[in-house]
Amino acid sequence: MTTRQRVRVRDEPAFVLHHHDWSESSLILEVFSRHHGRVTLVGKGVKRPTSQFRAVLLPLQPLRVDWSGEAEMRTLKAAQYAGGHVMPAGDALLAGYYLNELLLRLMARDDPHPALFDHYAAAVRALADGADMAVTLRAFELLLLRVLGWLPDLAREGLRLLPLVPTDAYRLLPEAGLQPGGPDDPGVLVGARWQAVQAALEADNPWTALLAQAPTLGAGALRLGLSSLLHYHSGVRFFRTRELMRAVRRIGPRRGLPPIEPLP
Repeated sequence: MTTRQRVRVRDEPAFVLHHHDWSESSLILEVFSRHHGRVTLVGKGVKRPTSQFRAVLLPLQPLRVDWSGEAEMRTLKAAQYAGGHVMPAGDALLAGYYLNELLLRLMARDDPHPALFDHYAAAVRALADGADMAVTLRAFELLLLRVLGWLPDLAREGLRLLPLVPTDAYRLLPEAGLQPGGPDDPGVLVGARWQAVQAALEADNPWTALLAQAPTLGAGALRLGLSSLLHYHSGVRFFRTRELMRAVRRIGPRRGLPPIEPLP
């Protein structure tokens, strides 16, 4: 009779996406790891005042973690701060939580995507460094949808598969891809701009190439198109982080808090 060897993962690059209480002293952690994808870990005793993990297991902080186990829920064995940047703060912190919510809503567990992990790490670092939030969020949304196979070809019409006319207007629809639209329709961009985004996605370094398309990524029209795809594939009508931002904006002025910009 053979026995299954207990799996032990060591020194794995990871980020904590979310955590919630498991007991008075322990947490259940949703973690995005580079080589194993999204995994669920039990952090036993990590809430105790004497735990070395209390200041480490924070969202948007690059980590190196160890865990063991083969079940759906593994056991955290070690975690340390990997360095590289500080956590985002202020509006950028909520933008980072939005990225985490996208991963939790759209990614299956135990489905590795090393390239997506690198794009996420770049997005978090950009937010921490004060980069343009709209450009950063749109770049990550595009790469997330593409890696997961849900982004249509942005150089062709979705149904007829015809090349885009550079000067014509097109809008992005969840089930039909890019479709011709009028210049006054919401969420439209001219074909040349969609084609430039597609070329950036196919570049050797798509993250850097997308940032070079800042005027397009910062446009509200692209946000509308990507938002429709994200809601469609996540199966939710709204994302909680965006609703939280709206609530903070309503409450802040009445309580004398500094103004907060909406998530772009």
